[in-house]
Amino acid sequence: MTPLADQAPQSAETVDCDVLVIGGGLVGSAFAIACAAAGVRVVSVDKIAPVERAAEAFDGRTYAIAYGSKRILDGIGLWEHVVGDAQPILEIRVADDHSPLFLHYDHREVGDDPLGWIIESRWLRQGAYDRMKTLSNLIQASPATAKITRRDLHGVTAMLSDGREIRARLLVCADGKSSEIRAEAGIRALSHAYGQDGIVCTVAHEHPHRGIAVEHFLPAGPFAILPMTGNRSSIVWTERSDLAKQMLALDQAGFEAELRLRFGDFLGKIETIGPRARFPLGITLPERITDRRLALLGDAAHSIHPIAGQGLNLGIRDVAVLAELVVDACRLGLDPGSSDVLARYQSRRRFDILALSAVTDGMNRLFSNRIAPLRLARDIGLAIVGTPPLTPLRKLLMRHAMGVLGPQPRLTRGSAL
Repeated sequence: MTPLADQAPQSAETVDCDVLVIGGGLVGSAFAIACAAAGVRVVSVDKIAPVERAAEAFDGRTYAIAYGSKRILDGIGLWEHVVGDAQPILEIRVADDHSPLFLHYDHREVGDDPLGWIIESRWLRQGAYDRMKTLSNLIQASPATAKITRRDLHGVTAMLSDGREIRARLLVCADGKSSEIRAEAGIRALSHAYGQDGIVCTVAHEHPHRGIAVEHFLPAGPFAILPMTGNRSSIVWTERSDLAKQMLALDQAGFEAELRLRFGDFLGKIETIGPRARFPLGITLPERITDRRLALLGDAAHSIHPIAGQGLNLGIRDVAVLAELVVDACRLGLDPGSSDVLARYQSRRRFDILALSAVTDGMNRLFSNRIAPLRLARDIGLAIVGTPPLTPLRKLLMRHAMGVLGPQPRLTRGSAL
């Protein structure tokens, strides 16, 4: 495969490539990197210039990177750019409201590796930008928008707002949960709003967190305390939408008073640092994730509740599967946008997407209430799973959270594409 920079001369307004990626967020960038690093010719289009994304200030958002996702990012050469700013998760404690019973996960039960890592979103953006700059097979067409003018048996054509025409064999859509391309393709999506908002912020605390993540289920929804580098933790606080708006309107003292009621004092004194924000929570599931010469990726293919922090990990697993299929097709001289490649992508991702969507939706509904019989049942369940006789089940749940359960693409197994 000829690098884009070394192609034979062509019209200044036309670029031929194997894959056109729409959306320059973390999932879209990771997919572009994976394919370009393996020799596939990629054009990535985003409304925001990569240098601007990389330079964005800390916005309070962090991501939980599961062990399996770390392997994928490592395999595409991105992890080395972010590992210095990643905080390992060594233990996870799951508790229900004020119940004394809780479930405890310890990474030592399944090996020496951490269960996952917490990384600020800005470091992931910067790392993706740094990695993309090294790839000769990747053109970053940003800032720009794309209008798809042709998508048929012969290929895909898009006109960019900067005047260039892009001709590709596969269109990959990573433009978010409200994807315009998905809608234009006639792919219907089932959506449900939970009536909850996620409040995100960062706190500095007096005592070290020792790499322990806490998932505390309150009647309004989960309240997660995620360890960051230094004596800091990221808060992902689920609250009723009307109350969340009121919380964000409080001054710092008022907000911190509400936060302490939920956080507790196990890490000593706390104070918020940096911005705080809220975003509406819901679930969006398209009826399918492929169409003619089109594959959906990340939030365009699924948007789930942030409980357990699995949304980005689900998108990274999309990357690993689709990149493997595309790279293998190109190496064999086959069409990466063929119906066979897309059918295999749909088949290999369907169960993971549906299963995790059902689990996160079910957990949110199960724990976000004060119904006495349900509360008793879930408290007993947490306690039982934590007992020695059920250690095999606990290990199974840990491996699932780590993203290494079931059939795995090459990148998740630690192999190169």
